Amino acid sequence: MRILMPLPDHDFDVTEVAVPWRLLTDAGHQVVFATARAGTRPAADPRLLTGVIFGQLGADPEPKRFYGDLTNDPAFAATVAWEAIEPSEYDGLILAGGHAPGMRQYLASEVLRTKVADFWRLERPVGAICHGVIVLARAGVLEGRRTTCLPKYMERMAYYATAWKLGRYYRTYPAYVEDEVRATGAKFERGPVSTARGTATDDGPAFTVQDGNYVSARWPGDAYLFARRFDQLLTT
Repeated sequence: MRILMPLPDHDFDVTEVAVPWRLLTDAGHQVVFATARAGTRPAADPRLLTGVIFGQLGADPEPKRFYGDLTNDPAFAATVAWEAIEPSEYDGLILAGGHAPGMRQYLASEVLRTKVADFWRLERPVGAICHGVIVLARAGVLEGRRTTCLPKYMERMAYYATAWKLGRYYRTYPAYVEDEVRATGAKFERGPVSTARGTATDDGPAFTVQDGNYVSARWPGDAYLFARRFDQLLTT
């Protein structure tokens, strides 16, 4: 199966990209990356590799190792341009997230959201996690659909914990992700109030929502379960 994963040039979330890439490629699928211009080598938010503040709030060690593997994969630099995407050539679509300023290139792209809406109409598997759900919201496809995304309480807590040092680093847009998604008429599901993360061997803390061919997740702590649920959509 060929899976399309669009990305901004920089600032995407390490875990939300590297974990699905690792699990899906290990399952035998091909992940094709797309950026605004063909051949761009994208880069994750560097703070998530070193620790957002005092070495904390960054990616866990295993996703960071996966990201290191990903950056050595030739396919990671052989990106397709967003405008050249042919939706019918892909069996699945994953929209990852991230909250640093570079994400605006991806979240605000009219070209990308048009391609995403075209893919959605094919009724093939779509997965979105965290801020990635905003791309679907802005593509106008979520009305009446069950979904989760980055919950307001998580976004607010991260902002309050870091604003004194990083300003609006944790607030990509003035509106909260949850509020923007709800405003589309989507049926938002928050999930358990917790900041515990799922892992490769423990899905207990993780949360995803599946509605037909669409699976969504809240944040990096759901990435392993999210990838497994997406793989199930591809193979069932």
